[in-house]
Amino acid sequence: MSDLQAVADRVEIEALRGEFTDCAMMRDRARLAALFTEDGVLRMPNVPVEFVGPEEIRAGGEKLQEQWDFFVQTYHPGTIRLDGDVATGRAYIHELARMLDGRQGLNYAIYHDRYRRTPGGWRFAERVYEVRYLDPTPLGGFAPGPRLDVAATALTANGFRAEVLDDAAAARARVGELIPEGAEVFTASSETLRLSGIEQDINASGRYKALRPRLLAMDRVTQADEYRQLLGRPEVVVGSVNAVTETGSLVAASGSGSQLPAYAGGAARAIWVVGAQKIVPTLEDALRRIDQHVLPLESARTQQAYGAPSAVNRLLVLNAEPRPGRATVLLLREPIGF
Repeated sequence: MSDLQAVADRVEIEALRGEFTDCAMMRDRARLAALFTEDGVLRMPNVPVEFVGPEEIRAGGEKLQEQWDFFVQTYHPGTIRLDGDVATGRAYIHELARMLDGRQGLNYAIYHDRYRRTPGGWRFAERVYEVRYLDPTPLGGFAPGPRLDVAATALTANGFRAEVLDDAAAARARVGELIPEGAEVFTASSETLRLSGIEQDINASGRYKALRPRLLAMDRVTQADEYRQLLGRPEVVVGSVNAVTETGSLVAASGSGSQLPAYAGGAARAIWVVGAQKIVPTLEDALRRIDQHVLPLESARTQQAYGAPSAVNRLLVLNAEPRPGRATVLLLREPIGF
C-alpha cells in the first residue's frame, strides 16, 4: 500500500467515525445504520444490547433513543491500524445524557472498532462500546428544546391555527377531532402520518371518504385528468412539512409535487402534523435541513420502495394563510418522521 493510499484510508475512516457521532447527535438512525457492512455488528455490553446488520442497528437504535430526554456525544480521535482492505482502531467518547425515567450523568467510553473497505467506501464491520468511567451525579444544566411556543406564536400571527401537543398519540386524537366523519380526505405521503397511525386511521377506518386508496387504484394514463383533479382539490388534506421556522413559515419539499397543490390552497382545509425536530430558526436553516437531513433519508426510502433516489424537484414555502380557519399546524413536543 502506498503512503498516499494509507493517508487517504485514514482520512476516510476518521470521517466515518465522525459521521457516526453526527448521526447519533442528529438522531438519524437510518444514516447511522448505513455506516455498517451488511453483516456489521454494534455491541454495547454496558447497556446491554447487540445489534447485527443495518436494519437491526437502525430499529434497535430508534428504541434506545426513544428513552432519551437529551443526549450529547463528543468524539475524540484514537488509533487506526491498516491492513489492506481491513483495519482496526479505537475512538474515545465523552457523553452527557438524561433519560426519560430520570437517570442521568456523564461517562467516558471507548469504541473498539473493526473496519472493512467496501465498494461504497470504508464501513464498520464491528463497533464495541466499552464504558471506562460513569458518573450518575444529577447534571446541573439543561437542554434547551425546540422553541415550539415561539413558532406557534409566529404561525398564529401569520394566519395559521397552531397547537402545541405532547406527542404523536395526542396528534392522532386531535386529527380525529378536527375532521368530521364522512369528509373527503387526502393523506400526503408522510413518515409522520405513517409512524403516528394517522395514515391508517384515515385510509382504513371507513370513517372518511379516503382519497389515497382511490388514487392508488386509478390508471395514471387513462384517468389522468380525474387523478389530477382529485389530488389538487380535496376537502381536507392531512400531511406534514419538512420544516417550520420560528418566524412562522412552513416549508415542504417534494420529488413529484403531488401534495403541493392541496397544501398551497387547493384543499378547503389543511392539517399538518410536525415533529419537534423540524423547528428551525430561519428559512435558510429550513433549506439546509432539507438538503442535508431530509433528502438523504427520503432517498433511502424511495430507493428501497421504488428503486430510485428522491430529489427536491419542487419546493413550497407557505409564509402566511390568507383564509381564516383553513390551516391547522399541530406542533409536537417529541420528534417524529423525517
